[in-house]
Amino acid sequence: MTKLWKNGHFAADHFVVLEDAAPLVSGGPLLVSLQRWRQERAAITAASATVGVIVPAATVLSDADALGSLAMIAVPFPKFNDGRGYSLARRLRDQFMFRGEVRATGEVLLDQLPLMLRCGFDSFAVSHAPTLRALEGGHLPFIAEVYQNAVSSRAHTAPGFVGRPLREAAE
Repeated sequence: MTKLWKNGHFAADHFVVLEDAAPLVSGGPLLVSLQRWRQERAAITAASATVGVIVPAATVLSDADALGSLAMIAVPFPKFNDGRGYSLARRLRDQFMFRGEVRATGEVLLDQLPLMLRCGFDSFAVSHAPTLRALEGGHLPFIAEVYQNAVSSRAHTAPGFVGRPLREAAE
């Protein structure tokens, strides 16, 4: 079972994942692959005002991808030890100035959440049973010392963050 964790609590996920071979449907929020977005952007935008795109971490993005018009970008973590998604989230926030939701999916573990928050993720599709239990119990680890600035202040003040506030290296 996968649950969406966002803003310090579990929330309903309104996005419908539309497989590449599935017919385009109108209505609610759609989540499509980057490949389908690149091929059918006009039709997808006409079908839904709220669109999210799944972007694999190794993808090379460009301004032509029109990311600013998206409500959400989902970054899959096929394995918990694949750190490329952290770099992609940081690029989305810093280079592409993406202000929508950045969601981590796949193998998302409890110990990764504080680091993901610092890199620009703000929601998490969690299926790992021990992580779900810890989040349901209100536990989220904290980082005592950091060397890089966080993408935004959300990493410092995220609801549910347990422990003392994060300190910037400049202090």
